[in-house]
Amino acid sequence: MAAVLIPLPRRDFDPTEVAVSWKILKSRGHTLTFATPDGEAAQGDPIMVDGAGLDPWGWIPVLRQAKLLGLMLRANAAGRAAYRELIADPDFVQPLPWQELPTRCFDGLLLGGGHRARGMREYLESELLQSLVAQFFSANRPVAAICHGVLLAARSLQADGKSVLFGRKTTALTWKQERTASALAHVGRFWDRHYYRTYLEADGQPPGFMSVQSEVTRALANAGDFLEVAPGADHYFRKTSGAYRDSSDDPSPAFVVCDGNYISARWPGDVHTFANRFAQVLEEQSVVSGSSR
Repeated sequence: MAAVLIPLPRRDFDPTEVAVSWKILKSRGHTLTFATPDGEAAQGDPIMVDGAGLDPWGWIPVLRQAKLLGLMLRANAAGRAAYRELIADPDFVQPLPWQELPTRCFDGLLLGGGHRARGMREYLESELLQSLVAQFFSANRPVAAICHGVLLAARSLQADGKSVLFGRKTTALTWKQERTASALAHVGRFWDRHYYRTYLEADGQPPGFMSVQSEVTRALANAGDFLEVAPGADHYFRKTSGAYRDSSDDPSPAFVVCDGNYISARWPGDVHTFANRFAQVLEEQSVVSGSSR
């Protein structure tokens, strides 16, 4: 089975995207190695784990535990259960430091997401991680990226200065999804209304210019290489409303794009299908590598 690397920031990664992916890959026999900037265990975004702080009274110490929006927007039961298992896993508790990664060899790379700027920017802006991502693409080793993880891939440059995603098909967190979540935060988390926006537009930039979708699209060969759910597609409403998430038994809400050894997805609602597709690619690659020996 494959040895898979999951780099993480110190804090604020999305608990569902990382934990469910870890659980599925591990259940299929793959070996997972985590890495953080300092070799200390990472912490998921606590708001996404608990939901406290997403309602208008979320800034009040006692009342913040009374959740309405928080129940809807936090990780679902499967995501929370997987996260509880993840943070007890010895491999998660003892990650490698990022600086050691160039000396290690892995069969696959998984780039999780997370939107909270406080913790995610060091991950998205790391030149070391961007160089590592480029190496995986150059070697044609399987890479899976979900949500803001696609942004890290888009920022990773090949020797010719173009993004590793140039010439590839991809999806990522869409501007519609990011805008909708931000609108909810403007109401529910009014004291921190940009909680869902990792990067904000500067003066003179149009709305959404610094969204994940816009930045990823600017890195592609053609704008049409950024894929969204096509109108009229099967289960279109379930895939696009934000009200449904996939599960091991129901992939219908998911939208995942596969381009060779590169797999991408939009948000936690895609994660079961995303992780299983990645596992399938890793296993197919392992068979090919084994037969070529």
